[in-house]
Amino acid sequence: MARDHSLTASGLRKRYGDLAALDGFDLSVEAGTIHGLLGPNGAGKSTAVRALTTLIDLDGGTATVAGHDVRTEPQAVRRSIGLVGQHAAVDEILGGRQNLVMFGRLFGLSKAAARARADELLRSFDLTEAADRPVSTYSGGMRRRLDIAAGLILAPAVLFLDEPTTGLDPRARNEVWTTVRGVAARGTTVLLTTQYLDEADQMADRISVMNHGRVIASDTPDALKRQLGGDRVVVTLPRHEPLGPAAETLGAAVGGTALVDAEAHTLTFEVGHGVVGLAEIVRALDAAAIGPEDLLLRRPTLDEVFLSLTDATADPATPNNAATGGKEVVHR
Repeated sequence: MARDHSLTASGLRKRYGDLAALDGFDLSVEAGTIHGLLGPNGAGKSTAVRALTTLIDLDGGTATVAGHDVRTEPQAVRRSIGLVGQHAAVDEILGGRQNLVMFGRLFGLSKAAARARADELLRSFDLTEAADRPVSTYSGGMRRRLDIAAGLILAPAVLFLDEPTTGLDPRARNEVWTTVRGVAARGTTVLLTTQYLDEADQMADRISVMNHGRVIASDTPDALKRQLGGDRVVVTLPRHEPLGPAAETLGAAVGGTALVDAEAHTLTFEVGHGVVGLAEIVRALDAAAIGPEDLLLRRPTLDEVFLSLTDATADPATPNNAATGGKEVVHR
């Protein structure tokens, strides 16, 4: 059964002089999911978020957020969303509880309702013990969790998260990831913009990749990776072992081509079934009496997908070599 959509955009356009910040931007986000919005600097991500949160006027196109039209019902949209920017909005002098009560009052809650909501969010985000400490004493992960809690004061249908873990250490990033997953599990739709591709890979149910003001690909992380083909087997050979003959021998065994990295002294093969391909390469190495220094089976990464997609749309006249990283490809 098809799911409802909390956010839709069709043909959004926004120009700043000669620059088309949005140039036919389309997006559809299912309710209760985490949707990643990725793109290189200048792709239009921030402009899209500003448009969808009614912070700027559009030149064309239509969009709805939580069932409300962003152009004709901006107040209803604002009542239905939370927006957490890249930079923390909480006051470091105040305690966590004081911050949340303040935001509740600013959003129009009564004093009692603001206190009750603050206590509820502090429990949900595991901040109760630190509730009355100044935020200046919080760790980076705690501050970011408090910032996200502040964006959820009115229990919004849609939460916009902009670069939620910038500058955080790995432990704090994991804390924030767990928090965001919990937000979605409780029914809030999350639109996540991030420069960390592993973050989108870890959290997002679906990912849309932007370039030049429009979405150029949208699918699940696994489906996007499959666009680059199957698994890869990376063979690291001893420095005394010539790469050319080994590439021919192993390529014949797997029925494919070798991507040669002379600097790293590796051969990379795309194989349809990872374990089967790895076994075939092991047998071929054994038959040729070649002793590898290392063997690695890996899948295409979201980084490779991102580079492939954005390079392909950067300049149609420029060959796309993102998948090979500019390295030599040896055909069998």
